[in-house]
Amino acid sequence: MQATSIRNAVVSGAASGLGEDISAALVAEGYRVFGTTLDEESAGDRDGIVLSKVDVSDPAAVRAWAADVAAATGGSVDLLISNAGILTPGPLEVIPFEDIVREFEVNTFGPLHLVNAFLPQLREAQGRIVQISSISAVYPVPFNAPSAASKAAAEALLIAYRAELSGMGIDVTIIQAGSMLTGGPAKSAAALSAVAEAFTPEQRALYGESFARFTARFNGVQGLGMPSADAARQVVAIAQQQPAPSAAPLGDDAAAVLESVRTSTPEQLDASRLAFI
Repeated sequence: MQATSIRNAVVSGAASGLGEDISAALVAEGYRVFGTTLDEESAGDRDGIVLSKVDVSDPAAVRAWAADVAAATGGSVDLLISNAGILTPGPLEVIPFEDIVREFEVNTFGPLHLVNAFLPQLREAQGRIVQISSISAVYPVPFNAPSAASKAAAEALLIAYRAELSGMGIDVTIIQAGSMLTGGPAKSAAALSAVAEAFTPEQRALYGESFARFTARFNGVQGLGMPSADAARQVVAIAQQQPAPSAAPLGDDAAAVLESVRTSTPEQLDASRLAFI
């Protein structure tokens, strides 16, 4: 990235969890950070991080935010970290279709809106795009399909973008995260519990036992994740690595899963997925 006296970064989902810790780590590295939040009360200037209420799934809102950032930075952004995301667990037969659509609006189209809106500023700085993805994008498991599919689609878009932007001095890195203690596990546990409680008697007969086993395993793995602040520091280190990696795992569990996917047969991977239920 181009050396400047003040480096500017934008981070989606910056008000809590991993995004909040990434933003703080960037400030510690000398960046001026502009972030998004969905909470009106958290908007404003917080410890060197300017938070704006923006729904990343709304392209007009993202464009307006990008214009505000450009006015504050002079039109130059060194780093875009697309971090905002949601999780919609449950059996595919049971999840309302509109909830799956919403997952794609946030996890897939949100990053696309962000990149498109900030490309002029990234070109000016010859900056970098970092997509926070998940190991689920390459290793989907039962009852987590909308998240896996939306993350995989986002990766495909960013991989294509990497090639399209290669002659413009803009790097694109995909970070495939494993389990992290970011506040996400508590949200995931609540979401999983809500799904189980909403089962009809017929759905409970079909999926109750297997979904309960999945919930126990999912919550157990989440609880063993790396601390959010540690993960954030790794994200910032990867974001500044030269040359820019095309993709990087975040966490030992992520590295292990990615290696297993690389070396296992499809049949072996299917068998390991069945272990979740």
